Amino acid sequence: MIKAVLIDIDNTLLDFDEYVKETMKEGFAEFGLTAYEEYMYEVFVKINYEMWRQIERNELTYDELLKTRWNRIFSELNISFDGCRFEEYFKSRLFESAIHIEGAVDILGYLKERYIVCAASNGPYGQQINRLKKAKMLPCFSKLFISEKIGASKPSESFFMHCLHELNSVAKSEEKIQPHEIIMIGDSLTSDIAGAASAGLKTCFFDRNRSGETNGLHIDCVINKLEEIRSIL
Repeated sequence: MIKAVLIDIDNTLLDFDEYVKETMKEGFAEFGLTAYEEYMYEVFVKINYEMWRQIERNELTYDELLKTRWNRIFSELNISFDGCRFEEYFKSRLFESAIHIEGAVDILGYLKERYIVCAASNGPYGQQINRLKKAKMLPCFSKLFISEKIGASKPSESFFMHCLHELNSVAKSEEKIQPHEIIMIGDSLTSDIAGAASAGLKTCFFDRNRSGETNGLHIDCVINKLEEIRSIL
């Protein structure tokens, strides 16, 4: 029986992809850069994905990502501009971004009535908290597990073990939550699904783009819309 739900933030509850497109379009115009075109977003996705996978493998730090991400993107786009300056703009905009994924608020309300619900996210603590607050989602969570605060990132076992420890920190021995009584809901096969599965948690892959990919992982359930969680939990 599931007792607790861990749920990712970016591209699970809040639309990071849409934010990136808006910020690139408006930022390029503000700084007088080449006019934004859709293919530029794909360049961001490719480089950002590669760098976050490096972070997950402990090959790169988050600070290193911030110093190099937009320089790499601009290099590939043949744009001559200070990537660190654009990163500051990008971060400041992201701090205030709260674009909902369809059905996110409703499903959080549904889950809150039935389970212990916790956010489980990689990223800066203050930024993620502010975004959840602006999105009016913060009251739905019993606990907030953010990598910067924990000192470990998904998919590391230490991240998920920290979550388990915190969930059980005030529970009586007979009420302790076991890993298989927790489900992780997220859009990333690497950080959310692989990480949770290796720690013994149940998994729910939010395949919003209907990719059909599994990376060969055992996944307990797959959804394409958040409202489908109602039929699972």
